[in-house]
Amino acid sequence: MNSFTNSLDNNLITKENPVPETEPLRQEYFISCLNDIIQEKTLEAGRRPTYKIVTFGCQMNARDSEKLAGILSNIGYAEGENEETSDLVIFNTCTVRENANDRLYGRLGKLKKQKSLNNDMLIGICGCMMQEKDEVEKIVKSYRYVDMIFGTHNIYKLAEILYNRLHGRKRVVDIINGTDMIVEKLPSKRVYKFKSGVNIMFGCNNFCSFCIVPYVRGRERSRQPEDIVAEIKSLVEDGVVEVMLLGQNVNSYGRGLGRNISFAGLLAMIAEIEGLKRIRFMTPHPKDLSDDVIKVMKNNPKICRHIHLPLQSGSSKVLKNMNRIYDKEKYLELALKIKDEIPDISLTTDIIVGFPTETEDDFLDTLDVVRRVEYDSAFTFIYSKRTGTPAAKYDIKPDEAVIKNRFNRLLKEVQQISTKRALSHVGQIHEALVEGIDEQLEGYVTARLGNNMIVHIPGNKTEIGSFFNVMLDQARGFYFMGHRI
Repeated sequence: MNSFTNSLDNNLITKENPVPETEPLRQEYFISCLNDIIQEKTLEAGRRPTYKIVTFGCQMNARDSEKLAGILSNIGYAEGENEETSDLVIFNTCTVRENANDRLYGRLGKLKKQKSLNNDMLIGICGCMMQEKDEVEKIVKSYRYVDMIFGTHNIYKLAEILYNRLHGRKRVVDIINGTDMIVEKLPSKRVYKFKSGVNIMFGCNNFCSFCIVPYVRGRERSRQPEDIVAEIKSLVEDGVVEVMLLGQNVNSYGRGLGRNISFAGLLAMIAEIEGLKRIRFMTPHPKDLSDDVIKVMKNNPKICRHIHLPLQSGSSKVLKNMNRIYDKEKYLELALKIKDEIPDISLTTDIIVGFPTETEDDFLDTLDVVRRVEYDSAFTFIYSKRTGTPAAKYDIKPDEAVIKNRFNRLLKEVQQISTKRALSHVGQIHEALVEGIDEQLEGYVTARLGNNMIVHIPGNKTEIGSFFNVMLDQARGFYFMGHRI
């Protein structure tokens, strides 16, 4: 394979060619330097070097990966087809559950042989898992063929990190334990032309006892509303019709900015953007989803009729042990208020089974909430112990067979209710946004309703990104079959 990493003598930093100290000018400098190098190597090799980004975890990570892809595209890389044949592979990691860590190590192991056959291949690991000291030490010691390691707080530094690796450093480990900085105007390469995630804030201050996120994502910090609105306007000019506002707890937006702006106020500002058709957000915390947010949603048709409202447990005792702030009664009051104020709302949730202090009575409380709220769908998980969290210190551990039994009972209940909810929509007409080709049914496309449900309708790739009024003909579990009106 042609070399893309040797003979990099050009564009070295000198006193006459100093590096800017402020961002994003500093990263633009490194992008420019690397672009010159990659262009030269492309001419020598007769092809552009390729990259592949492998993303684990949440939509925040997916958005970070788009920024990584944007930086690499500006440098001159082309997107590769897979990990094994790409010149640069970056794993953007998640660490919310243990299986996410295991998946990374499995993928790394598969690349070891490929790396041994191609010394010019570069491997990078970034994201939440790299904010855990033990995991970084494990990779440094046992996975010596990894070239770059960086965390969640300095995703924006990819160009600088890559520059340092290409200019003689055998390995670059660049981990920041925390930051209050937000770097604006980073390049981005979107997965979809017609929709995009938009970060409105970063970090989390809630410290749920089971969750590692505040330790790896840092404290809450909000973007200025003018920067958010400007980004969305630019996206709309580029063909985006739907945005997903992203934050670990979007309800906390605005705190710390020193000005009178709330999440409800931000929603109202964004809803005024001409050309934007849909607004979604992920994820609100039940403890502070305000009446103002409900009112703004109720009065503005641009804001999609869907709220993901994590429950985690229906037991007040377990919720207290989880440090969720609310109890069963407060959660039910909020959920039923939302459904009363916005009757066509779709409510989805997250539920954990097998938290260390959970008893059968606690689990029955969870089933009670599920039955009373009637979620349209739910993400159900078995508790995963995360080292460094308060919950990891509990000595109590429910029997695995008991946990599995509870999980299966919960899943059955959720599926029965979801089926009932879906059937209630059959025969209705909804507006649907076509998102892609249906991979299972030839001659069909997959579209998303405002309530976040999926419908499959006859169509072709030319219709991707278009809105259609759709009749829902059949409910099949978590999706519909329909036709255009």
